[in-house]
Amino acid sequence: MANEFAIIEQYFTRIGKTADSTILGIGDDAAVVEVPAGQQLVVSMDTLIEGTHFPQNTSPVDIAYKSLAVNLSDLAAMGASPAWFLLSLSLEDNDPKWLSQFADSLNQTASTFGLQLIGGDTCHGKLAISIQIAGHVPRGQYVERRGAVVGDIILVSGELGNAALGLAHKSGKVELEPVLQKKCELALNRPQPRLELTPFLREFASSAIDISDGLVGDLKHILDASDCGASLARAALPVDAWIEQHDAYEYALDAGDDYEICCTLPARFRGEVDNWNHAHPQCRLTPVGEITQAGYHLRDAERLIDLSRRQGFRHFD
Repeated sequence: MANEFAIIEQYFTRIGKTADSTILGIGDDAAVVEVPAGQQLVVSMDTLIEGTHFPQNTSPVDIAYKSLAVNLSDLAAMGASPAWFLLSLSLEDNDPKWLSQFADSLNQTASTFGLQLIGGDTCHGKLAISIQIAGHVPRGQYVERRGAVVGDIILVSGELGNAALGLAHKSGKVELEPVLQKKCELALNRPQPRLELTPFLREFASSAIDISDGLVGDLKHILDASDCGASLARAALPVDAWIEQHDAYEYALDAGDDYEICCTLPARFRGEVDNWNHAHPQCRLTPVGEITQAGYHLRDAERLIDLSRRQGFRHFD
């Protein structure tokens, strides 16, 4: 059985596209990188654990893709472009077929999004993948959660709730027709990091966050950081027709795993949203509400639903 050093040498020494900022990559005690002139470093980290973040029968190809994609989503929300990443991999056993498929998918994903694996660690234990990712943003142009002000429009990219609906189907909680099943399982296993949005966010957004734990909970992070409230319109939420027909908006509001972007911007930029949607129909931005002085509620026809105590997905609840 190969040890951890042999695994690294065989599967992970040449992953991704070589970053111009990398001086020294895999093979030493630590990597050495430079930050290009006029840029700032944006760093994030996520861990995916079998049985919590992906079902036990998920393919290594999808696990590798998603592990990197969810980290790329964090960079997108900050307005950063990807540069490099570190990988910590915990494995229950050394399965050459699994490792080969995982490494090939990780390499393809990293190359597609233009970043390089520059180091990490492997160990024996329950299957878990931790990735620390770094990107660059022009100095002072990063986008924070703090910054929303009263009157700002609240927008989300793409559709909400599909990943959670896919997981519900796999868990036997709902029955979906084959076409919708495929769409939702794709959303669950292959989320699309919205890196194409980064120039738009840098120029127009007052705040942004990626939707990993549900719109309600993640938007609340913006509200808390910005010391303001929000009013959402249920009818405006971009969801699949199945969610509308079954009045199952909890998948879009609370369930998470969407990895879409929620952002706010001043109302004077509404025309820029229209321009973006015309040019990028595959990453449409939908206005779903507005920033208010205080309070947090959902408008559902004539009803106002208080959202202030709803938290979205939380690991230790």
